[in-house]
Amino acid sequence: MQRIGFLVYPGFQMMSLAAASAFEFANLALKLTNYEVCIVSGSGGPVMSSLGTAIHTEAMGTQRFDTLLIAGAVGVPEVDASVIDIIRAAPSTSRRVAAICTGAFLLAQAGLLDGRRATTHWMLARQLKQQYGAVTVEEDRIFIIDGDIWTSAGMSAGVDLALAMVERDLGSEVARTVAQHLVVYHRRTGGQSQFSALLELEPKSDRIQNALTYARSHLRSALTVEELAAAAHLSPRQFSRAFTAETGQSPAKAVEQLRVEAARLMMEQTQHRIEIIAREVGFADRERMRRAFLRSFGQSPQAMRRHALGQHANAMDNDMSRVA
Repeated sequence: MQRIGFLVYPGFQMMSLAAASAFEFANLALKLTNYEVCIVSGSGGPVMSSLGTAIHTEAMGTQRFDTLLIAGAVGVPEVDASVIDIIRAAPSTSRRVAAICTGAFLLAQAGLLDGRRATTHWMLARQLKQQYGAVTVEEDRIFIIDGDIWTSAGMSAGVDLALAMVERDLGSEVARTVAQHLVVYHRRTGGQSQFSALLELEPKSDRIQNALTYARSHLRSALTVEELAAAAHLSPRQFSRAFTAETGQSPAKAVEQLRVEAARLMMEQTQHRIEIIAREVGFADRERMRRAFLRSFGQSPQAMRRHALGQHANAMDNDMSRVA
């Protein structure tokens, strides 16, 4: 039996606990108790969530868990030093330690992310990067596994992370069954970009916003720095410096992500050949688009299209069975 500990603290976000359902339904799928889930805190007793509802917890004490999952909060969590001590010691007693959403800040505070790759909610990813320079923050990932440390993006991504744990422990068939029970339409892989991570860049100046708007409307163009700078009414050097300062990305990286997102939508919503899609969104050829997809999603365009087609077929089968 594998013991799963959910570590909560005052102000934790209740949705973090949704990830526990993946372990519950894995037990149901197997018809045996493979996972034992326990909600713990530093001192035990009732712990108030950000919702204003308290949840009963057991004291962490000397308990040992196969997996320790740290809950996230609405903002950057603030906890007692004793909780950080618990997290810092966790790798010595647990096979894997994970954080959901902003729980990554607690892992970083405990020093467990130093020299590692990690992710968190896209709205706070830049802050994590600024506060903890030893952490390689990848803000466009759903979840990241770096050795025995796991981190996920926003709260719902905690379910993706838990499903990945189930798959790692029990295999893809069990994970697929759990996803169906949870009515998760698309069990996302860790490499997929966070929704709206790019579209919500929110640059401070109208000039940079104008350049982004221009880029979205002219994906088939070359979209050189000179072209974007002209749309922003800045010199190329001024534009590059301002763009990176305001968005945290280079113009070339942002343009590539716009093209990748547009291509992904076209693959999901049309039957166009990949060569045509590559041309329509501004990639010179399908090979360049393939490399961009691997960088952004960890999958090739062909693999993503096959998966989308499979999901569509499953949805059609489910609809037909309900009609029958």
